[in-house]
Amino acid sequence: MQQQPYEPLGAQAADGSPRILVVDDDPTVAEVVAGYLDRAGYVVDRAGDGPTALTRATAHRPDLVVLDLMLPGMDGLEVCRRIRGHGPVPVIMLTARGDEDDRILGLEVGADDYVTKPFSPRELVLRVESVLRRSRPADTGHRLGAAGLTVDPAARRATKNGTELALTLREFDLLSFFLRHPGRAYGREDLMREVWGWDFGDLSTVTVHVRRLRGKVEDDPARPRLIQTVWGVGYRFDPAGEED
Repeated sequence: MQQQPYEPLGAQAADGSPRILVVDDDPTVAEVVAGYLDRAGYVVDRAGDGPTALTRATAHRPDLVVLDLMLPGMDGLEVCRRIRGHGPVPVIMLTARGDEDDRILGLEVGADDYVTKPFSPRELVLRVESVLRRSRPADTGHRLGAAGLTVDPAARRATKNGTELALTLREFDLLSFFLRHPGRAYGREDLMREVWGWDFGDLSTVTVHVRRLRGKVEDDPARPRLIQTVWGVGYRFDPAGEED
């Protein structure tokens, strides 16, 4: 059966407050997170497992999902995939593990951010605010374009040779940054600061998003010509597309 798209973002809360869906099978964690988000002014829905999360997300499209990786019956990765199958929704992944592979898996399926348990609820609220701020259409901003790629910041729409690209929030921001700064090499620390707005964090986040973006904008992601690796530095967007 064909999946039905979600209703437009922000259509659920009568007062215009963003709606956050918190998905965690630990009721204590869910209650604490929901309480902090509620006090921060968000409308909060809760779900304790994957199927319930999908039902809630379909009934009322969330503006953002806080999603535990380890869930009974259906893990957070599958929930993320299915929610994203209806349309773009920002996701912050929670994981009780410190294993890097788990974090990278979350990013690979399109999570916009992740927080490792135990975490500070206040930090999580700040992460939510950061992701939502970047997900809103820009009030100003000129269309960007190079090498067959175009980005419309106001509409948050990107195309390649006229075909729309299905980009996550961070992929869109990363592509926009590259288009604004062609020909200049940036380290992963620079990209984390400029694109994510963080002065610290796991640099593998940048690596994974560059790889995902290459998979969508490069003709041959295994031999990238547009987003090139500058060894010992980081990455450079080269509109001429000359292979190193």
